[in-house]
Amino acid sequence: MNAGKLICLAASAALIAGCGKNKNTLHVYTWSDYLAPEVMAEFEKAYDCKVVIDTFDSNETMYAKLKAGGSGYDIITPSSYFVPTMAKENLIAKLDQSKLPNVAKNFDPAFKNQVLDTNFTYNVPYAVTYTGFMYAKDKMPKGVDVNTWKVLENPAFKGKVTLLDDLREVIGAGLMSLGYSLNSTKPAEIEAAVKEVLKWKANIRKFDAESYKTEVPSGATWIGQGYSTDVTQVIVGDEDEGNAPRKDIGFALPKEGFTIAFDEMVLSSAAPNPELAYAFINFMYEGEHAKVNMEYIQGPMPVTPGIDALDEDFRKTIVLSPETLKHGQVLGALDDAAQELYNKAWDRIKATGEK
Repeated sequence: MNAGKLICLAASAALIAGCGKNKNTLHVYTWSDYLAPEVMAEFEKAYDCKVVIDTFDSNETMYAKLKAGGSGYDIITPSSYFVPTMAKENLIAKLDQSKLPNVAKNFDPAFKNQVLDTNFTYNVPYAVTYTGFMYAKDKMPKGVDVNTWKVLENPAFKGKVTLLDDLREVIGAGLMSLGYSLNSTKPAEIEAAVKEVLKWKANIRKFDAESYKTEVPSGATWIGQGYSTDVTQVIVGDEDEGNAPRKDIGFALPKEGFTIAFDEMVLSSAAPNPELAYAFINFMYEGEHAKVNMEYIQGPMPVTPGIDALDEDFRKTIVLSPETLKHGQVLGALDDAAQELYNKAWDRIKATGEK
């Protein structure tokens, strides 16, 4: 970062109450491995504050904690489809766009069709993930097509498959495998999706949102439903942590359809440090910060100068082509009645012994 930027940031930081001798603390509630330590250190330095990060492994876990009284957070990063519910229940605050000049200037319009609320009423898009399969290439039987949800019913994978512990992702997979919308609210289609998932369940070791990242590389799991950012982190490797690239690991996006889901930066309605939170969102939309953060999370942020600064090969790895995106479906919000249908469907899927 050049001296001029640091001077500007320092000047802005001086406006934030509590900074200086008595440091502010920014509390962030987000997914694991989702903020680059280097960028967090830069923010702490620029704003003379401390960033404390708590993590969740599903939107449902995050939501349940907040509803149960979990508070003290400034920034939360739910997936887009959860934002309307959080807003309705006054868990998050409307954003003052005048405090976010970098967002207005640097948001990449190429991602507009992947964002649910392009007015950014409560949300600023953080990063997008695509849900597919992390798989062990050397475990795939000859002739097996892994680019389809149908692979999950192949008896060759009995006990070697994990699905995400996420009702929208799993039921959505069932819907897309049958040619239905990821966001269907039709009872008959949801029922058909449940029956499809229950067929897959004969091969499922467990529903888990984290284990596939280590179990597929170890061979304990051969196919794990997972997020593109997590899978790319494993494939690319991390030399700083002694993890070499894994050419034996692949990532597949099912041809019947795959989930596109943005995670959003939202401001808690009970944020202890709202001005510091605004500064954080604006900071993440500065080109160099976004670039470094994308290299860490291995996924795209919709920040034009950040994307432009990426190595060309890496950019092609994490930014999907328009042709590939044609097969993706954006995960949308549900009304209360539809959510109840999904909740009951999920209870059936998770019920012990039901096939």
